[in-house]
Amino acid sequence: MKLLLDQNLSFELIPLVASVFPDSKHVKDFGLTRARDDRIWSFAAENSFAIVSKDSDFVHRALLRGHPPKVVYVRVGNASTSQVAELEFRGHL
Repeated sequence: MKLLLDQNLSFELIPLVASVFPDSKHVKDFGLTRARDDRIWSFAAENSFAIVSKDSDFVHRALLRGHPPKVVYVRVGNASTSQVAELEFRGHL
Protein backbone atom coordinates (compact mmCIF):
# COMPACT_ATOMS: atom_id res chain seq x y z
CA MET A 1 0.00 0.00 0.00
CA LYS A 2 1.24 3.47 -0.91
CA LEU A 3 0.42 6.22 1.55
CA LEU A 4 -0.18 9.87 0.76
CA LEU A 5 0.35 11.94 3.89
CA ASP A 6 -1.76 15.06 4.20
CA GLN A 7 -0.23 18.43 5.09
CA ASN A 8 -1.28 18.07 8.73
CA LEU A 9 1.28 15.29 9.11
CA SER A 10 5.00 15.87 8.82
CA PHE A 11 6.85 14.91 5.65
CA GLU A 12 9.47 13.53 8.05
CA LEU A 13 7.20 10.50 8.56
CA ILE A 14 7.98 9.23 5.08
CA PRO A 15 11.42 7.78 5.83
CA LEU A 16 10.11 6.36 9.11
CA VAL A 17 7.49 4.26 7.32
CA ALA A 18 9.37 3.58 4.08
CA SER A 19 10.43 0.06 5.03
CA VAL A 20 6.80 -0.96 5.56
CA PHE A 21 5.13 1.32 3.01
CA PRO A 22 7.55 1.90 0.13
CA ASP A 23 6.61 4.49 -2.49
CA SER A 24 4.67 6.51 0.08
CA LYS A 25 4.76 10.27 -0.35
CA HIS A 26 3.73 13.54 1.25
CA VAL A 27 1.37 15.97 -0.49
CA LYS A 28 4.28 18.43 -0.75
CA ASP A 29 6.05 16.00 -3.08
CA PHE A 30 3.33 16.71 -5.65
CA GLY A 31 2.77 20.40 -4.98
CA LEU A 32 -0.51 19.67 -3.18
CA THR A 33 0.30 21.30 0.16
CA ARG A 34 -2.36 23.98 -0.25
CA ALA A 35 -4.70 21.91 -2.40
CA ARG A 36 -8.35 21.49 -1.52
CA ASP A 37 -9.45 18.14 -0.12
CA ASP A 38 -11.28 17.21 -3.33
CA ARG A 39 -8.06 17.64 -5.35
CA ILE A 40 -6.08 15.49 -2.90
CA TRP A 41 -8.88 12.89 -2.96
CA SER A 42 -8.85 12.71 -6.76
CA PHE A 43 -5.06 12.61 -6.94
CA ALA A 44 -4.91 9.75 -4.41
CA ALA A 45 -7.60 7.76 -6.23
CA GLU A 46 -5.98 8.25 -9.64
CA ASN A 47 -2.53 7.24 -8.35
CA SER A 48 -3.46 4.35 -6.02
CA PHE A 49 -2.60 6.07 -2.75
CA ALA A 50 -4.32 5.69 0.61
CA ILE A 51 -4.75 9.08 2.27
CA VAL A 52 -3.34 9.45 5.79
CA SER A 53 -4.65 12.50 7.61
CA LYS A 54 -5.64 14.06 10.91
CA ASP A 55 -8.49 15.75 8.99
CA SER A 56 -11.89 14.17 9.69
CA ASP A 57 -13.17 15.63 6.40
CA PHE A 58 -11.50 12.77 4.53
CA VAL A 59 -13.32 10.26 6.74
CA HIS A 60 -16.64 11.94 5.99
CA ARG A 61 -15.85 11.97 2.27
CA ALA A 62 -15.00 8.25 2.42
CA LEU A 63 -18.31 7.49 4.13
CA LEU A 64 -20.18 9.34 1.38
CA ARG A 65 -18.19 8.19 -1.63
CA GLY A 66 -16.65 4.90 -0.59
CA HIS A 67 -13.22 4.04 -1.91
CA PRO A 68 -10.82 4.34 -3.62
CA PRO A 69 -8.95 5.93 -2.08
CA LYS A 70 -8.83 4.39 1.33
CA VAL A 71 -8.46 6.80 4.24
CA VAL A 72 -6.42 6.34 7.39
CA TYR A 73 -7.64 8.75 10.05
CA VAL A 74 -4.89 9.57 12.54
CA ARG A 75 -6.55 10.54 15.79
CA VAL A 76 -3.69 11.74 17.94
CA GLY A 77 -3.23 15.17 19.47
CA ASN A 78 0.07 16.96 19.72
CA ALA A 79 2.54 14.17 19.22
CA SER A 80 6.02 14.10 17.80
CA THR A 81 6.66 12.66 14.37
CA SER A 82 8.32 9.60 15.86
CA GLN A 83 5.39 9.06 18.24
CA VAL A 84 2.94 9.18 15.34
CA ALA A 85 5.07 6.73 13.36
CA GLU A 86 5.27 4.36 16.30
CA LEU A 87 1.58 4.50 17.17
CA GLU A 88 0.00 4.51 13.78
CA PHE A 89 2.27 2.32 11.73
CA ARG A 90 3.33 -0.26 14.32
CA GLY A 91 0.48 -2.57 13.34
CA HIS A 92 1.01 -1.91 9.61
CA LEU A 93 -2.47 -0.39 9.42
